[in-house]
Amino acid sequence: MPIYQYKNEKTGEVSDKFMSIADMEQFEIDNPHMKKIIHAAAFAAPERMSIPGVKKTDDNFNSLLKDMKKKNPGSDIRTR
Repeated sequence: MPIYQYKNEKTGEVSDKFMSIADMEQFEIDNPHMKKIIHAAAFAAPERMSIPGVKKTDDNFNSLLKDMKKKNPGSDIRTR
């Protein structure tokens, strides 16, 4: 489901709403004081959307971490 950004015309507050298109249409009918803020779509490769300078680890490395965690109960190794 998409995230829509709205500005409350009465208070000036900006908020994000996570809802389906059908819910969004009903929300706009029920809340005429809320105006949708239109943004250009942001397209990027997944690896460019991460923290700058930090590359996503591959599945082999994550498999190794899971194996290490399994063999070391009580370990605080984090896996995805």
